[in-house]
Amino acid sequence: MEDFAALDRVHALHPWTHFDTFSREGAMVIERGEGCLLWDSSGREYLDAVGGLWCTNIGLGRREMAEAIAAQAEKLAFSNTFVDVTNDPAARLVAKLAELAPGDLNRVHLTTGGSTALDSAFRMVAYYQTCAGRPEKTHVIARDNSYHGSTFAAISLGKRAGDKVPEFRYLSEGISHVSSPYEYRWDGEGDFVEHLVAEFEAEIARIGPEKVGAFFAEPIQASGGVIVPPDGYLRGMWEVCQRHDILFIADEVVTGFGRIGHWFASESEFGVVPDMICCAKGLSSGYQPIGALIFSDRIWEAMQGDRWYASGFTYSGHPVACAAALKNIEIIEREGLLAHAAQVGAYFEERLGALRDLPLVGDVRGRKLMMCIESVADKETKELLPDEINVGKRIDRAAEARGLMVRPMGHLNVMSPPLVITAEQVDFVADTLREAIVEVTDELVRDGVRIG
Repeated sequence: MEDFAALDRVHALHPWTHFDTFSREGAMVIERGEGCLLWDSSGREYLDAVGGLWCTNIGLGRREMAEAIAAQAEKLAFSNTFVDVTNDPAARLVAKLAELAPGDLNRVHLTTGGSTALDSAFRMVAYYQTCAGRPEKTHVIARDNSYHGSTFAAISLGKRAGDKVPEFRYLSEGISHVSSPYEYRWDGEGDFVEHLVAEFEAEIARIGPEKVGAFFAEPIQASGGVIVPPDGYLRGMWEVCQRHDILFIADEVVTGFGRIGHWFASESEFGVVPDMICCAKGLSSGYQPIGALIFSDRIWEAMQGDRWYASGFTYSGHPVACAAALKNIEIIEREGLLAHAAQVGAYFEERLGALRDLPLVGDVRGRKLMMCIESVADKETKELLPDEINVGKRIDRAAEARGLMVRPMGHLNVMSPPLVITAEQVDFVADTLREAIVEVTDELVRDGVRIG
């Protein structure tokens, strides 16, 4: 039998590789998956509370997904969608996305994933504003703790600790950032939402409202630490955008397609109809790589005329990927997975929230099937443990030894299980995570680390 771990170790460069660690430890080889479960090449079973990367919404191993993909590949494996060509799955998918999206977001630019959807949105800002007679109105504002993808534009747009390493180069001109709605770490005075909205207004004034073209925001900041905004925040930021004719662009790559119980979170959860929505991940539940930029009729109308929209991808509207997305949406609708995610997600919040009694746990936050645990050295001061302790990874390893996968990110552990997770599986996650955190706490105390 081939040693896939050895082949991978010799030849593969993984996204977000830490070279020294990879050289020592290599990679785990995942062999198969079913529902919320994974098996590695040694036959060990894990409950995947990470959901792949926020994406295996309907669960793995769906035969009807495989059949839909195979049937489309046999019928039409590829057709480009450049200029004036389309195919029936692509046409049906853009119509379905327009049906599901809020407001007048009736236009769809299909992409290959979340990063390319955000990259496309970034480019569309300048295109739209120029077509509308405002060629200087191209500056974009995003937020601290944001992650918007890994293309050159998208990674430049984000601002998450550790993403911008000194060996790479990043775009900085025309992009600025304001504070994230990270309420757990807020130590200022007065009303937090008012402070954030005022800061946004001040940044617009500093740049000049005639130059600011768009504001990018994840409804819930995902990879930045599952930062749920306080009530009124997103609506307040949207109202500022309305006053200054600034496009409000919602990055729903994670929150879309049921993660918190809605097709899209912007309007359903936070009362905001954006000008653009970027989506991917749950769009196909990871069965095929696909993303989409959904945008308003107003933007579409402004771009009309004797001009070319010179942007897109070879695999935009890929018929097999579109067929997978359509079948995925059908399954979500038929099985009532939005309602299930809301119901089991509330129980997930409750069970994980009980972990706040552990001395290492500073905060438990999130919404429905999108949760995060923040570990601290001292619950009163919220002081973090030293980076070299790598507490999130320690908790992940202790959980993994018990058959549970959670995602470590520094001092955080993030979970985004498939929408099909059961209450019994939620219990397993919460109970196992408690055991893992207790084990790590005991190890740290034995090593002389003070946990206050």
